[in-house]
Amino acid sequence: MANAMTEPTSELLYLDDLHVGRRFTSRTHALDERQITAFASEFDPQPFHLDREAAKETFFGGLVASGWHTAAITMRLQVGGGLPIAGGLVGFGGEVAWPTATRPGDVLRVESEVVEVVPSRSRPDRGIVTVRSETRNQRGEVVQTATVKLLVPRRSRMDGAIPKSERR
Repeated sequence: MANAMTEPTSELLYLDDLHVGRRFTSRTHALDERQITAFASEFDPQPFHLDREAAKETFFGGLVASGWHTAAITMRLQVGGGLPIAGGLVGFGGEVAWPTATRPGDVLRVESEVVEVVPSRSRPDRGIVTVRSETRNQRGEVVQTATVKLLVPRRSRMDGAIPKSERR
């Protein structure tokens, strides 16, 4: 996804607007030591997230952000325009991994790609979209991967937007 072309848009997108291969790129978020330790103090109080000196003696060899902090930043970047889904990002589950540690000074961005679009058979007003996202730092290193299923609404038939497949 590193060299992916994106389709910039400020409009909210519906199931009918999405197709396999559609890509999105978020804005960026700069992460510093204060943010890392504040999040860790509240939600993941482990030495390698809280104490620069203690972290030097761990597997990471220095202070790192919690994977859950990286996930929270990823969500914020996507909600802030990096994945403009009408109705919000309503998750139906997924998988997440952190192949590289996020560190103080990293500037994160999220690159996402639609990998599956499935209209609901029983609920014609919605469908499930599978999105694969990579959160990268300023060096292009992948610090998080996530593949998630999202509940996405279809355009209302009341607004005159009828899917191409249903037009006569």
